[in-house]
Amino acid sequence: MADPARAARLAQRIKVVVAQALGKRVKDPRVDAITITDARVTNDLQHATVYYTVFGDEQAQQGASAALEKAKGVLRSEVGRNITVRLTPTLEFVPDQIPVNAGHLEELLRKAKARDAEVAALAQGASFAGDADPYRNAEDEAEYEGIEDEEDFAGEDEDRVEDTDDDEDADERR
Repeated sequence: MADPARAARLAQRIKVVVAQALGKRVKDPRVDAITITDARVTNDLQHATVYYTVFGDEQAQQGASAALEKAKGVLRSEVGRNITVRLTPTLEFVPDQIPVNAGHLEELLRKAKARDAEVAALAQGASFAGDADPYRNAEDEAEYEGIEDEEDFAGEDEDRVEDTDDDEDADERR
């Protein structure tokens, strides 16, 4: 069993070789719209899954799938010539669903943004049903008004200054 790093390097090499072979070796016009997006190899280096996308409608996607299945032997022999492993891995072509999923996510984000805009428009003219801060009361207000920062905390600062002087005296005695 090979290590995963070697399998990943082999997958990248297979991706490049298959993409180049589609452009040079395969003469089928249905593969012109194919883009190889990713490749994955099992850890035993026996099977490779190649992911692809097709520019076009459903008919172009079906035609590309059929063309890849037809050219699988040529592509596997090209991979075998260009990689350095004892056994050439079998190739499996799978349509990549990432663009479809990305489009779906974009649509969901667009809907969420529109809903946020609606809520912001409703909140623009809204007012509180009760007090702005329901947890604040008059007794707390009166208690906090009597506190002045400088006077209440001045004594604590002097104590801290005195403590540092004691530390300096102790250092001098040593």
